[in-house]
Amino acid sequence: MNERSDGYRLLPVPPEARRYRQLRALSGLSPITQAQAERTIEGTWAWRSVVDAAGETVAMGRVVGDGGWYFLVADMATLPEHQGKGLGRAVLVSLLEEIRDRAEEGAYVTLTADPPGRRLYESLGFRDVAPGGTGMSLRL
Repeated sequence: MNERSDGYRLLPVPPEARRYRQLRALSGLSPITQAQAERTIEGTWAWRSVVDAAGETVAMGRVVGDGGWYFLVADMATLPEHQGKGLGRAVLVSLLEEIRDRAEEGAYVTLTADPPGRRLYESLGFRDVAPGGTGMSLRL
């Protein structure tokens, strides 16, 4: 899809389930089961993976959505030793381009920003919803 001059390639595919779980764990996201990983891969609207020169997936991101109006950016993760090279930005820019290309005009894109990612998200136009809204979650 997109080969960079530094040897990284941006691909519109998910990592395999085992690697997806590893990327989540090694980049500080919550652990999930193998079954959750497999269902996540199948049920995602759009994926981006970054592979290094050796073919290892070192960064990823995905979008969950209904295809028309509502989209959630999730699982933005880059292995620590590959951070600071613009991989997360490349993933997110590509995902946002796909939403713009495939969704209806005026689509609503959300995400939950952790402190390290906040600057990236704000640089691409995301804004805090407070005080007009509050992010909430429920773990079942």
